[in-house]
Amino acid sequence: MPSDVAQQVKSDVGLASALRSSIMRLSRQIRWQRVDDAELTANQLSVLGALAKHDAMTLGELAAHEKVKPPSMTRIVSNMEAAGLLVRRPHETDKRLVLVELTEAARALILANRRRRDEWLKTKLKTLTPEEREILRKAAPVLEKLAAL
Repeated sequence: MPSDVAQQVKSDVGLASALRSSIMRLSRQIRWQRVDDAELTANQLSVLGALAKHDAMTLGELAAHEKVKPPSMTRIVSNMEAAGLLVRRPHETDKRLVLVELTEAARALILANRRRRDEWLKTKLKTLTPEEREILRKAAPVLEKLAAL
């Protein structure tokens, strides 16, 4: 770790600032590795991620999860449905509701993105020393915990 960063992270404020800055730069670089034939918006990518994690969701659940108003989510889903990335189907128990789920094309796009990003990051990790990679192995669960708070 460069000495200026090492000095900065000695306080909690410095640690917060260094983490924010580093995580934002790394996140940006990872986003640039995206396979994006469909040229999806950030909202659409977020919807894909939510549905990949939670499987099928109602429009209301998806809107709440993404913190957007239901009419906005309806518009997002309609555009993605037209692009062949999402399908709607009736809810199993409540016929008033509609479930939204990924198509195989969306699943393939998500997998291609994950593979490309993982490969890029794996290449970057190889440039680190074994000790630095071990630090990251120990930090990964802590960062996940921080992200979940």
